[in-house]
Amino acid sequence: MATLWNKGTKATQLVESFTVGEDRKLDLRLAKADVKGSKAHIAMLTKIGLLKKEEEEVLQNGLDEIVADIEKGVFKLQDDVEDIHSQVELILTEKLGEIGKKIHSGRSRNDQVLVDLKLYLKEECQVIRDEMLTLFNTLQSLSEKYKEVLLPGYTHFQIAMPSSFGLWLGAYAETLVDDMLMLKAAYEIADQNPLGSAAGYGSSFPLDREMTTKLLGFSTLSYNSIAAQMGRGKTEKALAAALGQIAGTLNKLAEDCCIYMSQNFAFISFPDSLTTGSSIMPHKKNPDVWEMIRGNCNIICSKYAEISMMTTNLPHGYHRDYQLLKEVLFPALEKMHSCLQMADYMLNEMKVNENILKDPIYKHLFTVEKVNRLVKEGTPFREAYKIVGKEVNEGKFDFQLAEDAKVSSLGHSHLGSIGNLATEEIKKKMRRSIF
Repeated sequence: MATLWNKGTKATQLVESFTVGEDRKLDLRLAKADVKGSKAHIAMLTKIGLLKKEEEEVLQNGLDEIVADIEKGVFKLQDDVEDIHSQVELILTEKLGEIGKKIHSGRSRNDQVLVDLKLYLKEECQVIRDEMLTLFNTLQSLSEKYKEVLLPGYTHFQIAMPSSFGLWLGAYAETLVDDMLMLKAAYEIADQNPLGSAAGYGSSFPLDREMTTKLLGFSTLSYNSIAAQMGRGKTEKALAAALGQIAGTLNKLAEDCCIYMSQNFAFISFPDSLTTGSSIMPHKKNPDVWEMIRGNCNIICSKYAEISMMTTNLPHGYHRDYQLLKEVLFPALEKMHSCLQMADYMLNEMKVNENILKDPIYKHLFTVEKVNRLVKEGTPFREAYKIVGKEVNEGKFDFQLAEDAKVSSLGHSHLGSIGNLATEEIKKKMRRSIF
């Protein structure tokens, strides 16, 4: 295997295979970011006099050709090349000769991979942000569409109080605001330029780190060279925590949908094309999509613990352990994208049962409503509670609900209740949370 760091000794194939692992395959995702980092670096090297202007022009053109190959999908890591950094430099050297070897002055593979990861993870955060906003808008739209449709509320899996489809769907929209704040925090941790920290102790070259920060689109830089290297692992862990938060929201939504579409509830339904059947039971409409979202989100939630364990007890500086973080985080990102997209797709196809409360099983749903009516008429709350409780125990509870009862007929009005969903206020919260 071709390694730019090789000093003359030859590692055995066993050692190379073990230490490289899946890195070459995963590194392809970093190709564009790696070239972007190199383009900024050589522009800076030219400014400080380590490259001539004509040399920079040749190198920039060579890097642009590599970008074009990446965008065409024809860029590959050769079988005997260790990583993306080596591949880019080797291509330049093969095409341009000795000048290609000059691009590494003033940097290490340590800060190079950090730049790649931070640029890549920033972009991933932005894609996830947009997917979350799509789902958020769908949830808010459906919340408004079904805001008058009553839905049984449950606590402890017991029939509790009146809810609504508007309140249920709107709850997940607002929860995504909290998740967006977590993602924003992860993005800001990634949005710091580590280039110039080299192997963690800087360089004797007069590197212009402010210049590369601007060229690479970072909002700030990791000033301390050691702190920059300590960002490896911390950035991945912060993003894993954010993914876990989003996954937790989707997991709960998926579980709700699995329950609500079961025959025992029948609150919602989906087209046959979005459910699966049984090999022996003709009536089955299984919620396989929601179950897969639920399962994949559980896997995503585990990644924070994996990364935490992998980075625990490591002293400062680079360690090869960090390479394995890509094998944990990158697949989790793919799962996150697919879960967000599928959740939005399914919700857009959801059918709502608007006649749930006609079933007499839900007659006790309105005990609190009756208690409150008695309180409004002057009965102390505790006395009203006892009166209604006695009616329930004696089988005499009755609450008159109009045949076409809607949320508005119950008179709930406070902010955040079924009669006042605060949709616009929640939308404003999300706008303030977007990065």
